[in-house]
Amino acid sequence: MPRSVVRVDPDMTQDTLFDLLSQGRGGVLVTLKRDGRPQLSNVSHHFYPDERIIRISVTDDRAKTRNLRRDPRASYHVSTADRRAYAVAEGTVELSPVAEDPHDDTVEELIRLYRDVVGEHPDWDDYRAAMVRDRRLVVRLKVERTYGIPEGANRG
Repeated sequence: MPRSVVRVDPDMTQDTLFDLLSQGRGGVLVTLKRDGRPQLSNVSHHFYPDERIIRISVTDDRAKTRNLRRDPRASYHVSTADRRAYAVAEGTVELSPVAEDPHDDTVEELIRLYRDVVGEHPDWDDYRAAMVRDRRLVVRLKVERTYGIPEGANRG
């Protein structure tokens, strides 16, 4: 079977891949296990292009969180619904503190993230309590490099 050649417009800028990061709300977070193999997690995200940061809500007890504490390098993959276009963002992660109080800075950041991903919550007091109970925190992936195939790329 012949291989497909993808021709990407040389004028394509990083902004085109940033558009893919901004369009959807779900993707795959890739962290590194202790043995160096990748660990992949389907997560929801919001991309903040002015900051070049992808924010993701996670819990303190998950493998991805432990992996990021040990090695903050990560990648994030998004694609269009037809999977013909995709973007991968690579960078270094900063983790917020774990939510400890319903009104701490971490919970406020989680509320901002929730609003940006889903919209308004029907009961913010319940949400705040759940963030503390679940020991949630925010992954902040600072995008240092992107690559991928933008929408409309000529596949010859």
